[in-house]
Amino acid sequence: MKNTAVAPWLEGAHWPTVPIRLVARLGSGHTPSRSVPKYWDNCTVPWITLADVWQLRSGTTNFIRETKEKISTLGLANSAAVKHPAGTVILSRTASVGFSAIMGADMATSQDFATWTCGPKLDPRYLLHSLRAMAPDLKRIATGSTHKTIYMPDIEQLRVPVPPMDEQRRIADFLDAETARIDRLTVLRKSQVHCIEEQYFNTISEYTTPGVTSNAARSGQWPWLPAAVEVARLGYFARVQGGVTVHGARTETPEDAEYPYLRVANVQNGAIDLSEVKSITIPSSMAKQASLRDGDVVITEANGNPNNLGRGAVWHNEIPGMVHQNHVFAIRVNKERLLPEYVAILLASLHGRHYFRFTSSQVGIATTSSSKVLDFPIPLTVISRQKQVIDKCESARLAADQAVKLLQRQLELVTERRQALITAAVTGQIDVSTASGRGIEE
Repeated sequence: MKNTAVAPWLEGAHWPTVPIRLVARLGSGHTPSRSVPKYWDNCTVPWITLADVWQLRSGTTNFIRETKEKISTLGLANSAAVKHPAGTVILSRTASVGFSAIMGADMATSQDFATWTCGPKLDPRYLLHSLRAMAPDLKRIATGSTHKTIYMPDIEQLRVPVPPMDEQRRIADFLDAETARIDRLTVLRKSQVHCIEEQYFNTISEYTTPGVTSNAARSGQWPWLPAAVEVARLGYFARVQGGVTVHGARTETPEDAEYPYLRVANVQNGAIDLSEVKSITIPSSMAKQASLRDGDVVITEANGNPNNLGRGAVWHNEIPGMVHQNHVFAIRVNKERLLPEYVAILLASLHGRHYFRFTSSQVGIATTSSSKVLDFPIPLTVISRQKQVIDKCESARLAADQAVKLLQRQLELVTERRQALITAAVTGQIDVSTASGRGIEE
C-alpha cells in the first residue's frame, strides 16, 4: 500500500509500504524534572538532546555514541524517559527537524526525538537511510510559527518500503559505501574552497604588507610586520562612529521612525550581504548619529569566532537611510590620504586578522573597541599606490569568487545526487546488486 499524498517520496516505490510503527516499536523521550536536584546526581545514562543535533546535521554520522548530557537512573525512573537499546533509530522532530542516527549504545532521549526499535522485519541501517530519503517530506509536514515540530500523530503515519531483510541489508551496505564515497568528494571540494579563500588572503597580504607571516618577523609592537614596513595608526586618517543598541524596552517618542539597520551578519570579509535586512524603530536624532554614508568602512565589533573579528567592507549607500547596529563600527576616512577600499583590504589581510585576534577581549565572545580600531596600524603608502593595490586585489577577488562559485555548484549537484541515490535505493528504483556510483569522480 502506498500513500503518496502523505509521502510523495514513496511514489516510485517498488516494494510494499507500511507505517514504520508496525515493524518497529515507536517511542520518544522526556526530561526529568530540573527542580529535583537528586534526579541529576550520579548521572550515567547517555541522554540525547537537541544539544547533540550538531553531530547529525551533515547527514554523514550513522551512529551517535557520545552525548553532551547524561541523566541518572533515579531521574529515568521518575519521568517518562526511557532507556532504549543500542541499535534504536532516532529522529529529531522539534526545532531541528529531520536529523537521524542510530544509537551506538543503550541511551535515553529528550522529548524532542522519536525513536524506533526495529523488529525482525526491519533493519536499523535500512530504516536510517529511509528516514534520510524522506527528509524533504519531513520538513514539509513540520508545523509551528516559532519552532517547527513534527507532532506524534504525524510520526505515527510515517511509512517505509519493506523489501525482504536480505535486500534491506544489501541496500544498506550499498548506501553506506556509496554515500561515504560521495562524502569524501564533498570534503575534498570544501577543502578546495577553503584553500582558494586562504590563497586570496595570502595574495592581498602580499600586495599590502609583503612578508607578513604567522611568525614573529620583528621585535616591535606588531611582531608579524616586517621591520621595513612603516605604519601609522588609523586614527590619524579617520574617525570611528558607533551604532545604535537594539532592544525592545526603548521608550517611544514623537520623532520615532522606522529605519533599516546593518547587523554583524550583514558584514562579510570584503562584502556587504543584504539578503536579509531588518528594521528598527528609533528617534530620528538617534538615527542621524548612526547613519551610514557612502564610503564608510563598516567593521564588526564582536564575533563568536575570533578569526572573523574585525572583518569589514565598504558601504556604497546600497540602501539609503541605513543605520548600523552597535556591534558594527563605521570608519569614516579622510579620502585625500586613505582610500576606504584600501582599509577594507587591510582588514581582510593577514595583518588585519592578526591585529584583531591579538588585541581582542574574550569573555564569551571575541570583541574589540573603537579605540582599538583607531589604533589599527596602517602601512603608509601614497594614494596612487593604494589604487594599484585595490585594482590588483579586486582582480584576485574576482578570480577567487569564480572558482568558489564553480566548486559550490559542484557541491550542490553532489548533494542532490546523494539524496536521489538514497531515495532510489530504498524504494527499489535501482538494483543495488548491479548499481554503482559511476559518474562521481574524485
